[in-house]
Formats: sequence, C-alpha cells, structure tokens
Amino acid sequence: MKIDFEKMDGLVPAIIQDATTRQVLMLGFMNEEAYQKTLDTGHVTFWSRTRQTLWTKGETSGHFLNLVDMKVDCDADTLLVRVHPVGPTCHTGTDTCWGEDNEANPLLFLSELQAFINQRKQQMPEGSYTTKLFHDGVNKIAQKVGEEALETVIEATNGTPDHLVYEASDLLYHLIVLLADQGLSIEAVAEELHRRHDPEWDKARRQAKAKGEMK
Repeated sequence: MKIDFEKMDGLVPAIIQDATTRQVLMLGFMNEEAYQKTLDTGHVTFWSRTRQTLWTKGETSGHFLNLVDMKVDCDADTLLVRVHPVGPTCHTGTDTCWGEDNEANPLLFLSELQAFINQRKQQMPEGSYTTKLFHDGVNKIAQKVGEEALETVIEATNGTPDHLVYEASDLLYHLIVLLADQGLSIEAVAEELHRRHDPEWDKARRQAKAKGEMK
C-alpha cells in the first residue's frame, strides 16, 4: 500500500471506523513510524502533534483500538482504519469523539447472514442444516419458506410477540437461503424496496402496464 506522507510534512489523516457498526469513532494523524507500529502491534498508534511523539490509543486507559484493516484513499494521502474498539474511544468517555453512541444496527447482520449462507453454499460442510437445505433443492427450500410463512401468520393472529419474532426469524432465514439458491441476495430485495420507495415508481409502473394493455 503506497501512502504519500509528504503532502502534510510527513503526516496523513487517519479516519477511525468501527469495523462492526461502521460508525466513525475519531480522527487522528499518523506518520510512517506510527503506521508501521500499528501494523506491528495491531493497536492503532498515532503521532501526537501536540506532544510531538508517538502515542498508542489505550496505552494508559486500556481502551485500545484493535486493528482490523487499513485502506488508503484515491490520492494516497488519507487512511481509513477499521478497528474493534475496546471501551469508549474519546478521552471524555464517550463512544466517539462526536459524542455519539457506537451501537450496531441489527439490520447490518442481514448482510453478514447472507455472506454466511453464501459461504455454506460454496463449501457445503457436512452436518450443516443450511447445507442440507441446498442439497434438498429449490422445491424443498420453497416449501420451507411457505411453512415458515404460515407459522408466522398464525403467531401474528393468535400468538405472542416473542413467538412472532421467532417465527419471522425462521421465515427470513429460509427466504435468504432460497434467494441464495437462486443466485440472488437479500440486498437485491432491499434494492427493489428502495426503488419502490421512490414516489415516481408506482407512476412508472402504471404507465408501463397501460402501454402493455394497449398492445
């Protein structure tokens, strides 16, 4: 990775991002020595412009920033550093230097689940329920989606909120497996819903339907 340390007298900005939540935690500066120490130790290290010395985040507080990976931008003069933070990042005690809570959005897990299911489809490990579903084929997977949809409806009309969430989770899991079996993803569904959210979408759909009826 080529980094241009010359543009700012030997320093580059380092944007620190939580690898799990994708929340931006802080901004620091690195010189070549800080960059190399970060790689060597796995703890994010900066160059302190105030003290004119290296400092590893967490060396006194224990609130380390454990390195996941680093990327350089298109101009080779800014780093994006993805980390797993230990405790709050800001010296004031807040999760971020902007006073924001660093909480994971549960919806992000759907992408992780999709990736996991895709991996199962590729590797097909023995003893895996997901592997069994793929071996059973599209008809069986679709049948499971139908069964879970029915159970979800039953819980919605004559069950409890906890059971509804449980059955809806089963439904969503089997739906993602069905999509993966067909070479699709939950992200494709999200993209379709995003298109439908556009106020012009329904208008365009009606116009297309009208043209079709005229033929």
